[in-house]
Amino acid sequence: MTDVRVRFAPSPTGSLHIGSARTALYNFLYARHNKGTMVLRIEDTDEKRSTTEHDRGIIENLAWLGLQADEGPDVGGPFGPYRQSERSDIYEAAVQKLLADGAAYPCFCPQEMLEQKNEALLAAGKMPKYDRTCCSLTKDEVAARLAGGEQAAIRFKVPDGDVNFADLIHGPITFSSDVIGDFIIKRTDGGYSYNFAVVVDDAGMEITDVIRGEDHITNTARQLMIFAALGKPAPRFGHHSLILAPDGSKLSKRHGATSVAQFRGLGYLPAAITNYLALISWHPQDEREKFSLAELMEEFEIERVSKSPAIFDLQKLNWLNGLYIREMAPKDLFVAVAPYLADSGMAFAPVQQEVVAEAIQANLVTLSDAPQYAEVFHVDADPATCSGAPDLTGPQSSQLFELAIEHFKQMPAEFLPVPEAREVLRGLVEAAKEKGVKGKAVYHPLRVALSARGEGPELFYLVAGLGKTKILKRLESAAAYAARFADPTL
Repeated sequence: MTDVRVRFAPSPTGSLHIGSARTALYNFLYARHNKGTMVLRIEDTDEKRSTTEHDRGIIENLAWLGLQADEGPDVGGPFGPYRQSERSDIYEAAVQKLLADGAAYPCFCPQEMLEQKNEALLAAGKMPKYDRTCCSLTKDEVAARLAGGEQAAIRFKVPDGDVNFADLIHGPITFSSDVIGDFIIKRTDGGYSYNFAVVVDDAGMEITDVIRGEDHITNTARQLMIFAALGKPAPRFGHHSLILAPDGSKLSKRHGATSVAQFRGLGYLPAAITNYLALISWHPQDEREKFSLAELMEEFEIERVSKSPAIFDLQKLNWLNGLYIREMAPKDLFVAVAPYLADSGMAFAPVQQEVVAEAIQANLVTLSDAPQYAEVFHVDADPATCSGAPDLTGPQSSQLFELAIEHFKQMPAEFLPVPEAREVLRGLVEAAKEKGVKGKAVYHPLRVALSARGEGPELFYLVAGLGKTKILKRLESAAAYAARFADPTL
């Protein structure tokens, strides 16, 4: 396959939906796998709902996902403009061609009359379809009515016969023109219909393959008719299934996050999102589930995309996101979680940062989980309030904490690298053994004393990340608590 050109054509009437991102991903992977070109086209003809904020958000979030288009409003290209609002002259030229060729005609029928006719057809058990009232008007009649101030829409004259195409995912599909009435391609307000504008754009931008959601299948027949009327080659079409919620309904806000921006804000990584979206309907040749974007570009084949319904599985996305988080270098992970820590009022010295990141890394499902696990390094807590506080009151606890205080006073620096923290901790265990305190009796009380929690990061991370001052302060608090039980008069 050569000279493949695909397009992703979102409408800037809202944030980039996760389902739309999947469409963009499939187009991107199809283009890259076939060494082709991906075009980003912004369909912003809905003036009331389209905003520059959504326009910018779509471009930014696609770039964040790594799905950078080769041509588009932000990068330019030889087939621009790439915003529909800037292509009116191109659409009008195509309308005039269809009118001149007899493939379209002006329609003066008022909306109220059309609605009445449709209601009558429905009442008779028939499919609503325009009856071509205005199709037989002569040029002179049309000119006279326009001169008299009447407004006219432009309708496409649907040819007789079936429309057949081989869908890249669904296989052969046939539509009968008998059920398709002459449809409007230019409205009375001067705007152009979706089905018309998209064909003019795809033809003008030399799009060879259209990969989109299956909700567009019914549009394909109309679009193929327009391609033929304009004398332009039609692209290949592939319609993937839509993403559904676990209950089988349309994925909506009531199911949680639905936009890329929301998932991004929650702390999901772009690699995890693209990996997961690819797997919703595409089936790789092997049993792997973890793919980098580069691997997806190499492996992706449109023939392996299933037409079965696609269910959004948040647990699987979480699993993948956790895998990618655990692969990050601690330095990079801290940079990624820093905004979430800052929002929770947490700040760490440069020497703490990588230790904190490494300590919490295994627990994170999303980056936004970081404050929950990093809190132990930041917030001073009374060990007595911990559910594991009884572990501070054993017969050896007071002795252990006094020994630990003396041991940690000898720490060579305020903060230690993890390897040195391991050695300091190992030295404490050895010293405790010499005093008759077994290692098993050291670890849990010490954890409760240092973290006020019964579980959490490995002890050596606490030693490295808390710093000498906090360690001694917490040990002194734990020692005082334990001493009250050793001597009730305290």
